[in-house]
Amino acid sequence: MNMEQMSQSTAYRQSMGQLLMLYTQVDRLIMEVCAQRLTDAPDEDAELSLAKQVGDESRHVSIQRQWMRQFGAAPTPLITSEQEQMIREYFQALPWIDFLADLYVCVEALGSEAVERIVPLADPGTRESLRIPLADELDHVAFGMSRLRKELARLSKAERQTFLERLPERIESLANAFHGFGVPVRRLFEAVGADYDRLCELLEDRQKELIAELAFGKQPPQPGSHHPAQAMTGISS
Repeated sequence: MNMEQMSQSTAYRQSMGQLLMLYTQVDRLIMEVCAQRLTDAPDEDAELSLAKQVGDESRHVSIQRQWMRQFGAAPTPLITSEQEQMIREYFQALPWIDFLADLYVCVEALGSEAVERIVPLADPGTRESLRIPLADELDHVAFGMSRLRKELARLSKAERQTFLERLPERIESLANAFHGFGVPVRRLFEAVGADYDRLCELLEDRQKELIAELAFGKQPPQPGSHHPAQAMTGISS
């Protein structure tokens, strides 16, 4: 079955519809946790960046909801309202440095990496619906990584090393918590043509890159030098 035939199959449309719903729910949650954080932002630069992100995520949700209606996706949430509240409360309680690590390394950087891997496999309408959100997320990740490096620089060498050594455990803990929600991620990704095991390997590689950037102070990839631009042309990242 070629890509065009797959994109018209019932299994593909059902699974892609669920992935679109999941992506929309996550963007809305990011919007909400950033809005919650505005009053606790440590300085004006952080406050303005968070405020911009709230606006960006709102636009993403609007784009996705419009496309989901055209696509015919079932409007059934994959994350329950109780689970959404748990997520909001979790992020609201985090110290600033942990908030940066969990939101921008785990959710934004690695989450958008997973979405980018689906883009070349998606139908044209879905690819277009993801174009603006993925481009915006480059800016969000750049902000988060920059601020996290700033916070790490304030720690002693031993504290910084400990934080970075524990970061993979934080990421794994968040991933396990998400999988505990019962979302059939593997089934959905495989139904739209993704190699889930390979995807996990690529995400692990990306995680190592991000931690290395934090450890050595390298700048994250700039727009046009990383995956979204390539993904939109059908080249997997």
